[in-house]
Amino acid sequence: MFGAYRETRWALSVAERNLAAVTAELPDSPQGRSAARTLSRLWPYVRPVRARLATAAVVAVLASCVGLVVPLVLKAIVDGPVAGHDPGGVWLGALGLLLLGIAEAALFGFRRWLVARPLAGVEAELRRDLFGRLQRLPTSFHDRWASGQLLSRATTDLMMLRMFLAFPLTFLLVNGVTIVVGVAMLVIQNWGLGLLLLVPVAPLVPICTYFERRYSTAARQAQDQIGDVTTLVEESVLGIRVVKGFGRHRSQARVFRARAKELRATELRKAHLLAWIWGVITTLPELAIVTALVLGTIRVADGDLSAGTLVAFLSTALALRWPVESIGFLLAMCQEAAAAAERYFEVMDERPEEDVPAPAPAAEAVARGTRDGLRFSGVGFRFPDAPPGAPALLDGVDLHVRPGETVALVGATGCGKTTLTHLVPRLYELSAGRITLDGEDITAMPRERLRSLVAVAFEEPTLFSASIAENVLMGAGAEAGTEDLARALDVAQAGFVKDLPHAEHTEVGEQGLSLSGGQRQRLALARAVVGSPPFLVLDDPLSALDVATEAAVEAALRRVLEGTTALVVAHRPSTVQLADRVALLSGGRITAVGTHHQLLRENAEYAWLMSGAERALEGQA
Repeated sequence: MFGAYRETRWALSVAERNLAAVTAELPDSPQGRSAARTLSRLWPYVRPVRARLATAAVVAVLASCVGLVVPLVLKAIVDGPVAGHDPGGVWLGALGLLLLGIAEAALFGFRRWLVARPLAGVEAELRRDLFGRLQRLPTSFHDRWASGQLLSRATTDLMMLRMFLAFPLTFLLVNGVTIVVGVAMLVIQNWGLGLLLLVPVAPLVPICTYFERRYSTAARQAQDQIGDVTTLVEESVLGIRVVKGFGRHRSQARVFRARAKELRATELRKAHLLAWIWGVITTLPELAIVTALVLGTIRVADGDLSAGTLVAFLSTALALRWPVESIGFLLAMCQEAAAAAERYFEVMDERPEEDVPAPAPAAEAVARGTRDGLRFSGVGFRFPDAPPGAPALLDGVDLHVRPGETVALVGATGCGKTTLTHLVPRLYELSAGRITLDGEDITAMPRERLRSLVAVAFEEPTLFSASIAENVLMGAGAEAGTEDLARALDVAQAGFVKDLPHAEHTEVGEQGLSLSGGQRQRLALARAVVGSPPFLVLDDPLSALDVATEAAVEAALRRVLEGTTALVVAHRPSTVQLADRVALLSGGRITAVGTHHQLLRENAEYAWLMSGAERALEGQA
């Protein structure tokens, strides 16, 4: 029994230090949520290792039952060698107790060995599935959820689930069997005293039910608040330059203290609940044991009960203390694991991106396989979380980018230019209309194929914690090599790479913050062109470059654009002049298409936008 005590107390101490962190500001769990129903969803992951877990449970039950044999040995020693003044018999009994202790420790050690590897595998499989689901969820999902919340789901929550499978799941069974067997032994030894010890069971059932409900709410709230704290820390670290640059470290610290204070209050409420249930579960059995001790002593004095039987009875009762007292902690761990499972499946239940075949194209549609370029037909878009009745961001966009042509997309800030470019690789889904590549509806194409045809460079370049070569070649197929890398870096005028400590093998660090904004943007542009894609979508790809570098990049980019169908979001006249034609986006639709000089003469809005851009460009120069 002491092996079970030490093992479970260790698990509890770890659980208290590593509470789960998470959820994206979701409401508290409903009061009626069933922990058993939530945790049962883990069965598909547990099924492959069920035999080993069942064996471990049986071994643990045997270990606990071995512990219950100890009182019987004590009874034999007291009523035999002790009563008969036989020192040799006492030594033999002591040897028996030692062997029982060794057997119990060995069985518990064997149980730990049985569960360690399979449960690590279950955790790894859960994490792999979660990561895979995050990669397949639409951009709109990631727009709603903070990355810190998702990160904690993939780490602390899954660790909590592994601990649940390793300890509470097993020891609720083990302790239950131990209590049943122990009570049976007590009743057999002396039915009157045995029934006396069953008296606390009646009030403990409703008390534990009430505790489980209250603790479930507090555990979920604490984990939500830890998620908020995690997100704040992550954002402060990633944005440390902004925090320091504007001297906002004190205000950030105030926000952190406020959220930490809320978390502290919730954790204290959890601690009070645990202290309360621990006190109740400990006090009631202790009162029963003390009563049994007094009555048993009186009966021994009267000669109605042997001293050995009383010793065995009390030893068995004391051996049952931990299985009974641990119920509160095990229920608490189950509730925290249920909250972790609930948060895990909140992500897994989100609908991933699916390749749904589009309806058959109309007879007048362009036949698939022809060279038709990029065509927007009546395209509309409304954000999924837009309030009811809000106007659509894009409404009836019609635009044709001919094969091999470059079209610059111009418009006022916030008019939907970036959103329109995100629709081409299906980072967002259309609300209305069609987009076709060479006559083929993009919704009828597998996403993998679509994104192999369309390369993108975003206005805010994102680099990963990898080498420059790995970051750039991410935009090409597996067959791309050093020649493709060198060509792409040349197009992007990224000659600075040669001056880095390890050239293209230099690690850029998290978010590429070790590089300047212009350097990151050039590497993002190199990533877009490295695979020589037939379709190219560039979202203001030169905004962070100085005038001289911009001119050099434009000269090299012209050569790339000659054989590519490209849509380029532009704000500067110099970028616009890369294009064969210009499209003006205004009021959610394309209101004018023509050459740069033509629109300057004929469209007042375009002339106003370009005149402002030219003045800004002159100011930078």
